[in-house]
Amino acid sequence: MDFDHSPRVQELIGRVSAFMDAHVYAAEPVYADFIEQGESRWTIPPIMEELKARARAEGLWNLFLPDSEQGAGLTNLEYAPLAEVMGRSPIGSEVFNCSAPDTGNMEVLVRYGSQEHKQRWLEPLLAGEIRSGFAMTEPAVASSDATNIACRIERDGDEYVINGRKWWTSGAMDPRCKILIVMGKTNPDAPRHQQQSMILVPVGTPGVTIVRAMRLFGYDDAPHGHAEVDFTDVRVPASNILLGEGRGFEIAQGRLGPGRIHHCMRLVGAAQRALEAMCRRAQSRVAFGRPLAEQGSLREDIARSRCEIEQARLLTLSAADRMDKVGNKEARDLIAMIKIVAPSMAQRVLDRAIQIHGGGGVSQDFFLAGAWAYARSIRLADGPDQVHMASLAKQELRRYPPEMVN
Repeated sequence: MDFDHSPRVQELIGRVSAFMDAHVYAAEPVYADFIEQGESRWTIPPIMEELKARARAEGLWNLFLPDSEQGAGLTNLEYAPLAEVMGRSPIGSEVFNCSAPDTGNMEVLVRYGSQEHKQRWLEPLLAGEIRSGFAMTEPAVASSDATNIACRIERDGDEYVINGRKWWTSGAMDPRCKILIVMGKTNPDAPRHQQQSMILVPVGTPGVTIVRAMRLFGYDDAPHGHAEVDFTDVRVPASNILLGEGRGFEIAQGRLGPGRIHHCMRLVGAAQRALEAMCRRAQSRVAFGRPLAEQGSLREDIARSRCEIEQARLLTLSAADRMDKVGNKEARDLIAMIKIVAPSMAQRVLDRAIQIHGGGGVSQDFFLAGAWAYARSIRLADGPDQVHMASLAKQELRRYPPEMVN
């Protein structure tokens, strides 16, 4: 399979890579120091807005969006290597206005939003003036089965009333977060996958309460973060419903397909940076009288990491290519594969890099520990491993009915 990129995509890869080298990596400690030393961890470091303004001025903006009028007009396959480059840094994606959950939320608004929704919420999101949150997972139910979602969205005249509690609501702690996309149940008596809907809820609406910031292995991901959010008698206009009642799963599938490509390629980028750090560390440190790079087991770790990264990269590019050619539904087997493979691969590579870095590897002086925690979280986000494996196995079993077995 040929994954040679067009001249335009190659140029964009070069420009994004050069921007990262010139500006983003050096900004990481500045960004972190501002959060650690500021009066509030939930304040945006000025360096981020400076980087965003510079990236936008250079035309490196909204690259994820396939709409050529509002984005770069790239296919999934064309955007994938750019996501990899951005994923090398924990702050990389936001610099180019290509970070989750805003990417998925903007795609939802482009595809399913009304003109009013687009004018009020999509335009400032595209401009990087505000941020958004996605509220799906709930603490009281097994949300790996999204049909369990219990948050109620009930029609009352010209309004919907929302009651429920969400957690791991991506982006809700961010002071720039102004709009939430909430998934809840509108009709418990409808067929199983037509009970849920998605609705737009402005953050300042009465009854919306940010209960607390969630921590991921001790990290609060400030200033963006994840939140537990309570919705008590929250009223929004009926026009805030997206696409109509019972269309929540349909929207979710349209949203999550490209998002999984983005997540997996970002993880490939993080793993690739970890491998590079591993090699540099191995050649610069001496233990027991010789460089670490001469230790046999360490060389095996480097070789194994290189193989695993390339396997995950090619599999994700294959999934992106398949999505572009036949759509998300027909590519669901490959999408499941990458979601199983890429996060676990990144965890393993990052763990090896941490081991080579010794005490420094688990400290705040390197990006490795935070990246490992991120990789581990993605084994749950957008569906846990077990759900994707069950789906993939079901598809595989259908290909080989008993009568075909020799």
